[in-house]
Amino acid sequence: MTNPERIHPSTTAGEREMLESWLEFHRETLALKCAGLSEEQLRKTAVEPSDMSLLGLVRHLTEVEQGWFHQVLAAEDVPRLYTSDENPDGDFHLTDQDTWAQAHTAWREAVGRSRELAATRSLDDLGEGRHRSGRTYSLRWIYVHMIEEYARHNGHADLLRQRIDGATGE
Repeated sequence: MTNPERIHPSTTAGEREMLESWLEFHRETLALKCAGLSEEQLRKTAVEPSDMSLLGLVRHLTEVEQGWFHQVLAAEDVPRLYTSDENPDGDFHLTDQDTWAQAHTAWREAVGRSRELAATRSLDDLGEGRHRSGRTYSLRWIYVHMIEEYARHNGHADLLRQRIDGATGE
């Protein structure tokens, strides 16, 4: 696996470019935290009783991408890949059959579809779907939320990576 290239967001960009570039920066930060690790290392959990692992974070963020961009923004009927009503934390509950290759591919596909769906809309456009709360969200709100979601989980990823091999950094 090659190390992903992160482009630092412009300090003078307009609103849309700023939001998109910060989200892309955080997406690639997650990829960077996972780069160069073995399947076993990607499955390593933080501390008991947590099930959180880098592989689990990628699976979680796949469903987050699908939830906000595919379902809420575009009203696409997308089945959950890892979670269910019976197993709401299934993205972190790994089995022997779950692999990095599968999770990474699903995540990259979800991100690609998210980009496509957002590209045709303005920041003020409201989602065509509904969130489980019943509320409607603008694309602007979704971008801000996704930046927050990735940033928070990248903090977790940083701690996981440091535990695995001592690597630190932004």
